[in-house]
Amino acid sequence: MGEYLRDIARQVGQTPKAILVISAHWEEAEFTLQTAQQPDLLFDYYGFPPHTYQITYPTHNDAKLMARIGQLTAQAGIALNHDASRGYDHGVFIPLKLIYPDADIPVAQLSLKKGLDPAEHIRLGQALAPLRDEGVLIIGSGMSFHNMKALMGRGVNLAGQAHNFSYDFDDWLKTTATEAAPLQRIQNLTRWTQAPAARDAHPREEHLIPLMVVAGAAGDDKGTATYSQTLPHINAAISGYQFG
Repeated sequence: MGEYLRDIARQVGQTPKAILVISAHWEEAEFTLQTAQQPDLLFDYYGFPPHTYQITYPTHNDAKLMARIGQLTAQAGIALNHDASRGYDHGVFIPLKLIYPDADIPVAQLSLKKGLDPAEHIRLGQALAPLRDEGVLIIGSGMSFHNMKALMGRGVNLAGQAHNFSYDFDDWLKTTATEAAPLQRIQNLTRWTQAPAARDAHPREEHLIPLMVVAGAAGDDKGTATYSQTLPHINAAISGYQFG
């Protein structure tokens, strides 16, 4: 996974003017934009070695990007709140530490909306799509498989079953992201709970929903599977996707 993240900058090609991250680790009643000029890091994890709480990522937010996000959401009739105190959570600074380690690109973070309605998040992505043509890299930071009981090995039976249900869902997601026509892709993602083993792969969907925003912003672009791995400790499949 680290190798994949370190290679994303090469895959993207040109250096983005700014980055917008939608992380699985921030939910609010309405979509909320982080507006601190130089956000702190929010170490929203526990039980890790001491050095993981001393990571730095001294980037900054971008006033023009924040204003543009506000303009685009307003044009789409999407309510947008602001939070001037929240720091970057680990769904932001951990991957970016590997993708763009110099921390020299402005980064904005946008929350998920409670209720985790896939259609609302796809619509948000559609509203934000013009940012792509303006040099902004939109990152959905989550995970294609997120059954924590299986990931943490809680229960031999569940961990043993993870191989089967993770591959069932991973196959469906890969087909949806990389083969389905744009309209069908949106329809499939909106009805993701009907996919094979959907609730086994995602008992709660907060780690899948960032993909909805990215897919909404993708427009007619075809998706590419840029990452595929089997997690060795539970033999579960995970994947990553890029549009454009």
